[in-house]
Amino acid sequence: MGCTHSVYKKKKSTIHEVVVLTPSIRIPVQSDLQRSLKGLIPKDLADKLSSLRNQIVLVAEDTDGSAIAELRRALNEYLSVLIGLTKKENGLEGLIEFKWKNFEDGRQDSSLANVWFEVLSSVHFMAMLTLSEADSLMIPKDHLESGFRVVSSDSKREAVDLLIKASGYLEFCVRQILPQIPFETRKVLPHDLQEGVLEAIAIQALGQGTEIQLGLAVESQKATLSVKRRLACEQLIYFTQAYHCLSGCDFNQRHGKKHLRFIKWKFLESKAAAYYYHGLILDKGNEPSCHIVAVSCFLAAEELLAESKKACLSFCLAAPVTRAPPPWGVMKLLHQKIPEIASKKYQMYGYLLEQEKGLQALPDLPEFQLSLHPDDYELPEIDPAWDTKNWETLGQPLKEHLRDCDENSTD
Repeated sequence: MGCTHSVYKKKKSTIHEVVVLTPSIRIPVQSDLQRSLKGLIPKDLADKLSSLRNQIVLVAEDTDGSAIAELRRALNEYLSVLIGLTKKENGLEGLIEFKWKNFEDGRQDSSLANVWFEVLSSVHFMAMLTLSEADSLMIPKDHLESGFRVVSSDSKREAVDLLIKASGYLEFCVRQILPQIPFETRKVLPHDLQEGVLEAIAIQALGQGTEIQLGLAVESQKATLSVKRRLACEQLIYFTQAYHCLSGCDFNQRHGKKHLRFIKWKFLESKAAAYYYHGLILDKGNEPSCHIVAVSCFLAAEELLAESKKACLSFCLAAPVTRAPPPWGVMKLLHQKIPEIASKKYQMYGYLLEQEKGLQALPDLPEFQLSLHPDDYELPEIDPAWDTKNWETLGQPLKEHLRDCDENSTD
């Protein structure tokens, strides 16, 4: 997976900053669909399909992908026409070869004669644009000049909504589109479209949404320790699941390995946060055993925090090189609090822990039902141009029109 922090292309000397991980963007390769569809569907419909697809290519390349809203509108309009090719009664599912390329390096990564592959690639593109938009909200545009990083609460909430939306796109890809593609074809799909990768990104998006929610809870005076612990534990579950999905995928590509390192980094951060807040709640007990278990949690959190810093560096240095933002959200607080509380509580109750050494195991974290779920997504309504009742050319029924096309092509 790639690690462009947004869909915007940068100069090669620029090292991208990553807050919300956006896997590498894939865009369609410009092609002449009219030629492939000549004589199969009305000319105006073939022209519309080809024009919309080429419009997506041009907007993506001419604006370096920055026109996210325009691309999203174009993709929705394109999908409404494209899904007409999926109807079995039209017999057009495997007649057109669709080509896509990696947006970062411009290399073609796939070429398949399967219309459901084109639908999958288009919805995946929408998901990546949405992740990119969420990322841009979490990186202040003027932070390099001012030296301050201020992201408004409204921007954070909007980013959470976008992450849930992106997860919905990807969930739809896995549940509704992949089953339409023959198994043999699925085996040759590019890495970005493998089932495990799609599932991992969908779950990871929910994990990052929960990470932002936890940061908002830390900033709120109304949020209790129980709420913070719950969010930290939920975040840990999401990243555990995402790691499980991704670890079973093919990692011949460098991008896949970097993606896995990102999830490992976030997994360690969330586990450190979960044990920290669990320790704070246990430490409120009156029994010596409560303090012993709490100290165990704080020490575990401190060790996990140190490991997360190493994992962050490993992620950043893996090709393509990226940089992490300064600690933000809950980690901005915990980078200070975890070492401080671990040292303080060990000084107070360390002797009890030493007495119980070998007998006291690290407690299990509580389990919670997950709060964030993917948004529901459905493909747009099929374009009215596919209504065969309207398929007439200059008063001719479609069958006569197609017959005329065949006769003209043999002249």
